Amino acid sequence: MKRVVVLGAKGQLGLCIQELSNAYPGLDFLFLDSKALDVSSAKQVETLFKSTPFDYCINCAAYTAVDKAEDEKELAYKINTLGVKFLAESCKKHQVTLIHISTDFVFDGKSTMPYKEEDKENPLGVYGASKLAGEKEIAIHLKNYFIIRTSWLYSVHGSNFVKTMLKLAKGRKELSIVNDQKGTPTNAHDLAGVILKIINSNASSYGVYHYSNLGHATWFEFAKAIFEMTHTKIKVNPVDSSQFRTKAERPKYSILDKTKIMNTFGIEIPAWEESLEKMVKVMQA
Repeated sequence: MKRVVVLGAKGQLGLCIQELSNAYPGLDFLFLDSKALDVSSAKQVETLFKSTPFDYCINCAAYTAVDKAEDEKELAYKINTLGVKFLAESCKKHQVTLIHISTDFVFDGKSTMPYKEEDKENPLGVYGASKLAGEKEIAIHLKNYFIIRTSWLYSVHGSNFVKTMLKLAKGRKELSIVNDQKGTPTNAHDLAGVILKIINSNASSYGVYHYSNLGHATWFEFAKAIFEMTHTKIKVNPVDSSQFRTKAERPKYSILDKTKIMNTFGIEIPAWEESLEKMVKVMQA
């Protein structure tokens, strides 16, 4: 029986892992949210790892408010960098394998080819920079780790683009959606399954991996698919991101190359449209 602690357990990925956990009788889970464990407290982190033996720690805890991070830089780094440093130190001390969730925002979006794990990082804002700094802390302190970068995460849980679009569509006849940022929508349920498969397989191919669903879309194309699949009648207008000024700059291109994770763990990744359709069916059930 392997013991697994999941941090950030009330976020959408943490909740998806919780839903799938029953399918893994060989794994014993402890789910902790930010109220139960403040990752930015070295004392709390060390007390947890000292009191309970774990084989794996899945870190879904993060500061993810991209625009607010520009004003709350200290808080973003406290959670995304310092908190990750404390986790890495305790994982090393207690021989725990860390699985850490990172982001496509570590890249600047100036590529024209899907980003590989070894490509040069160059975050555009505080959020991406704080997440990259967290990755570096893991590499400094640990050998037994998996960093999984993902993009455009959504699920039936929490706040995400899918739910925001459906909410905005109520009572409106049309919406304008950005059409010059390209990436891949990713169903958190699929990512949760991959994480649990890695643990269950006793994999030791440690390092950085990219995971998102297959294919790509702009936010406009993603929104259109959401409305089509949910039979929501609304006119969607494609617009340039310059018409929506945000505090933080977003990468224009954040498609991730998934070759490494597919080949290393022998996983098949569904197309983003297929996974979106599954999520819509769950929502409408």
